[in-house]
This record gives sequence, C-alpha cells and structure tokens, in this order.
Amino acid sequence: MVIVDMILGIALMVFGIVLVVTIGSVVRARMGIVRDNQGNEFSVRDPALNEENRQLRSEITNLKDRIAVLERVITDTNGSSANLDREIESLRNRDR
Repeated sequence: MVIVDMILGIALMVFGIVLVVTIGSVVRARMGIVRDNQGNEFSVRDPALNEENRQLRSEITNLKDRIAVLERVITDTNGSSANLDREIESLRNRDR
C-alpha cells in the first residue's frame, strides 16, 4: 500500500509539473512572447519590430521590381540603346 501511494504521489507530481509548464507556455504564446535560437525572449507585438518588418517588406518589393526590370532589359532583343538608357535611368530615379 505504501509503494502504491508513493507511485501515485510521484505520478501526481510529474503531472503537476507538466501542467504548470504547459499553462505557462500557453500564456506566453497568447501574450505574443517567443524565444529565438539563443533562448532570448521577445514580444512579437513590439511596434518597433512591426515597423521594421514593414520597411523590410517594402524594400524587398522594390528590389523584386528592379530585378524584373533588369531581366526584361537584359532579355529584350528588340530594344535599342535609348530604351536601355531610359530603363536604367528610371531605376536610378526610383530610389531617390
């Protein structure tokens, strides 16, 4: 009887630890707190991070547009050098 009580006590303790860790993880996730690879915690809902992400996405979009223009200019066999100059200038002016 004593051994059964001890086993049940250990099982209950393990269950309690798992429950506490799970509840803590759910609360952190709902608050938007995540960990990076080094174990540092930070908030996903940080306005500074959201602004930086928006700027980076905008920059990526601009770079994709430039790549598309460059691909079109390079593969264009019917174009003249005047068209090429115009396309290059439009890319330069887009960044200003």
